[in-house]
Amino acid sequence: MQRLILASASPRRAELLTGIGLDFAVQPAHIDETPMAGESPKAYVERLAREKALAISHGQPDDLVIGSDTSVVLGGEILGKPVDEAEAQHMLACLSGRSHQVMTAVALACGDACQSVVSVTDVTFRELAAEEIRAYVATGEPMDKAGGYGIQGLGAIFVSGLSGSYSAVVGLPLQETAALLAGAGHPVWQSWSNENNKGAPA
Repeated sequence: MQRLILASASPRRAELLTGIGLDFAVQPAHIDETPMAGESPKAYVERLAREKALAISHGQPDDLVIGSDTSVVLGGEILGKPVDEAEAQHMLACLSGRSHQVMTAVALACGDACQSVVSVTDVTFRELAAEEIRAYVATGEPMDKAGGYGIQGLGAIFVSGLSGSYSAVVGLPLQETAALLAGAGHPVWQSWSNENNKGAPA
């Protein structure tokens, strides 16, 4: 039987897939994430998503493998995961009062075949006070997140506007993921059991 595999260790991506009723295995892919010379942020995230999916798919060609990558982009510059608290504070100060883009790519591989798409979401931060930046960084939440914030967590209070996919900012564009799965003959709704509807009003 064809399995669905998530090629990511991200708990947020796993939660998003679980939330839409999918049953899947987790098998993180380990690839070189160094950007290529002259590579645009959009091309970068799409390449990494594809490489992650294909890295797992090559060893399990009968399964469907989801790969994904997210970058926060400010003024054309990629803001990755902060290496320490000082960098996290600097990132948040740069995002304060400005709009940035969150680019999340999702790829679906089966054997050597791979389809991918990039979701681009515009996110605007209100002005952040220095003391709240320090308090936020002290919680540890920013340290494993691109751009140094989590929109699904405490960082939600910083966001004054969003245009695009909320789930993509969290880590996986669900509409695009569902479309890729449907195109591969694995529509998400087929994973929904009647158990999920028990107790629902008639």
